[in-house]
Amino acid sequence: MNIITLSVLSLAMSTDAFAASITKGSTLKNPRVLSAIKLGLLFGCIEAIAPIVGWLIGSAGADYVEAFDHWIAFVLLVGLGIHMLLESRKEDDDDEEELAPNTKRTFIATLLTAVGTSIDAMTVGISLAFMKVNIYLAAAMIGLATTIMVTIGALLGNVMSGWVGKKAEAIGGVALIFIGCGILYSHTMT
Repeated sequence: MNIITLSVLSLAMSTDAFAASITKGSTLKNPRVLSAIKLGLLFGCIEAIAPIVGWLIGSAGADYVEAFDHWIAFVLLVGLGIHMLLESRKEDDDDEEELAPNTKRTFIATLLTAVGTSIDAMTVGISLAFMKVNIYLAAAMIGLATTIMVTIGALLGNVMSGWVGKKAEAIGGVALIFIGCGILYSHTMT
């Protein structure tokens, strides 16, 4: 696998995280570049670890994970999407508790989103176990592409939140549900 193919693969692996980061960026109360970079690094690190984990599993036996990886991604993303839809329906008075940045609940939701969007990268890692690929180079490229795309997505989400207002979280929830359903559909129809 050459560097161009790895670059395309890296960008493809970052698209789900990019869509999720636009959603997350739209909910940030104080738009800051540093917050977007931190979000990008969190997603990028998880996305870089996922293909290595997949590669290790693929080396041991690919059939075990490939049989249900899409269900894990589906449940995580759809569950988070539904949660976001429900949160978007709450009255404005309920938002006061969410003004504190980096609360435990927000971090766990962000972490689960990052894990949910990295399931495909783990599957790619399984595939790479059967090819002559430097898994560490591939993982680094996937992680870097995801870090950049998520940082950009979070900043775009911040800009878009002024236009979208309270509906941004609902739109993001629907986007996560569609991403989860898309992953499930693409794996069950092939």
